[in-house]
Amino acid sequence: MKRVYLSIPHMGLNERRYVDEAFTSNWLSSVGPNIDAFERAFSKRIGLPAVALTSGTAAMHLGLRLLGVGPGDEVIVPTLTFVASVNPIRYLGARPVLVDSDPATWMLDPGLLAKALADRVARGVRPKAVVPVHLYGQSADMDPILEVCRRHDVPVLEDAAEALGTTYKGRPAGSLGEVGVFSFNGNKIITTTGGGMLVAQREEWVNRARFWSTQARDPTVEYHHTQMGYNYRMSNVLAGIGRGQLEVLDARVSQRRALAFRYRDAFADLPGLTPMPQAPYGLHTNWLSCFLVGERFGASRDDILRALEALNIESRPVWKPMHLQPLYAGCERYGGEVAADIFRRGICLPSSSSLIPEDQDRVIRAVRGLAGRRLI
Repeated sequence: MKRVYLSIPHMGLNERRYVDEAFTSNWLSSVGPNIDAFERAFSKRIGLPAVALTSGTAAMHLGLRLLGVGPGDEVIVPTLTFVASVNPIRYLGARPVLVDSDPATWMLDPGLLAKALADRVARGVRPKAVVPVHLYGQSADMDPILEVCRRHDVPVLEDAAEALGTTYKGRPAGSLGEVGVFSFNGNKIITTTGGGMLVAQREEWVNRARFWSTQARDPTVEYHHTQMGYNYRMSNVLAGIGRGQLEVLDARVSQRRALAFRYRDAFADLPGLTPMPQAPYGLHTNWLSCFLVGERFGASRDDILRALEALNIESRPVWKPMHLQPLYAGCERYGGEVAADIFRRGICLPSSSSLIPEDQDRVIRAVRGLAGRRLI
């Protein structure tokens, strides 16, 4: 049987044309018409100035630096996230402080964040930033998060790496904090094969990030440097892929949501198999179709993972919380039990926007066939 992958690239009609234009014109480096056009189109979509970078992780790194994060500072971040949300904090010599999830959304718990901020401030240590992460295509509940951060004068960097196309009360996820970051990794809802984007409320911040991303070369004839820079600029070739992908974003969102709802309906009669919540305040793109596996289902989450792999179907657990990772186990944290439970029971099923009904049926049949079975 052919392999059914978790999430693969899905090209449209124009990506190849834009890439061919880059080759024909010989704009193959980190400058060129595709980069300019991609940034303009993305900025129009999100409503903020934007700079195209080599990865979402690079965007996180530069975004935290824009907010002044440095050695000895604290940054609050959810424990339930991918490690790339947290590693850049350490790049800058700062300390992550981990906060648990809201079980109703799986996102950063606003009430627990309020408690954490009040506690840190009472200790005389005001965090340098808060990083809400929009997981699996769903926005965190941003209004209470922004309100408590304003109250304590702490800026917000939105990690929207998994949430391009997601909205919160009609506004694009990633556009509400001081800085937002996005990823175009090969498994994301749209891709440049590898890449990211940084947006910010202040255009001068975006220009500063662009400057840092090209080794912070000062505007002189000679190679003159007064600030630390990085090789973080996206290439004109990859930006051509991004231009074409952005043109089909709405279609990809509709396709991913249709897959998620088809899974939901196919499993609706099975006890103990619960889809990831759809928060009422925004549009969930369902980048990945995620479920919680309860005892009533019979088979465990790991039973399902093994059974699907035996059928050449890729699936994954949800993100392992940072407080359960050896790298971050020593971080201060608030809660963690909710995130640990979501990880213990959570599974991500094949969610490629190009997934054909016959292959999704294979997944559905395999999962349904495990209901009521307890495997060893």
